Amino acid sequence: MRCGMVALIGAPNVGKSTLVNQLVGAKVSIVTHKVQTTRARIRGVVTEGHSQIVLVDTPGIFVPRRRLDRAMVEAAWSGANDADIVVFLVDAAKGLDEDGERILERLKNAHGSVLLVLNKIDLIKKDRLLALIAQLSAAGSFDEIFMISALGGSGVGDLKNDLMTRLPEGPMLFPEDDLSDLPMRMLAAEITREKLYLRLHQELPYSSTIETSGWKTLRDGSARIEQTIFVERASQKQIVLGKGGKTIKAISSEARQELKDIVGTEVHLFLFVKVRENWGDDPERFREMGLDFPKA
Repeated sequence: MRCGMVALIGAPNVGKSTLVNQLVGAKVSIVTHKVQTTRARIRGVVTEGHSQIVLVDTPGIFVPRRRLDRAMVEAAWSGANDADIVVFLVDAAKGLDEDGERILERLKNAHGSVLLVLNKIDLIKKDRLLALIAQLSAAGSFDEIFMISALGGSGVGDLKNDLMTRLPEGPMLFPEDDLSDLPMRMLAAEITREKLYLRLHQELPYSSTIETSGWKTLRDGSARIEQTIFVERASQKQIVLGKGGKTIKAISSEARQELKDIVGTEVHLFLFVKVRENWGDDPERFREMGLDFPKA
């Protein structure tokens, strides 16, 4: 048996969650076009034959400004430090930015295997791609370099096969039919947060958090799910609700449909919006998100 932890790290919005979902073959991590969508470490599980990869999808690493930012960055590096293999993901179309350079510098002290994965190669011309590979090869030391399109799946199979060969010997950490370690209540909250991120603009999504406050199986087998969206100000609550409740209804409808597909039964989703000032300084909210509460 072979089993090991593989941490995906990189700057925000380079495609880590998309790659995790592609490797697992199912949605275990939410994906939006906005940066810092992933907040906590989410583990996806890939089991094939006598090998099991435990993928750790980490928040994007950037210069933190708020307490929540610091918690997210600390979670990302903690995931990398605990891993047997680190996959450094770079958006090939954007190249190596300042966040990526800082990550690369810190990876020089990594104790395990480090793989470089260039994502979104379908969006860049070959000559620019080759120049980027030369730049990164000169700046860091990698056990292997892969070029992929996480969204389309190109090159992902080769990456998965290589990871399988690098796993240390040891027993499986999860049952072979598990796809993630995320509790269903937290996954449900993440699904709704994804829909909120896609519906709302600018900074509002980052001033909100979602908790699943109730989950009950009804007599007909359907699920009644209650969730609370916490925002920091009354004006934000009105934006989430929308005129005549239009926005919250759209978020609820989209989340309910996806949850129905995941749960495999009819879902009755009830969303409530509450104002909780400075929730970003509340240790309980951090625990709900699976994050450690950093000291001021």
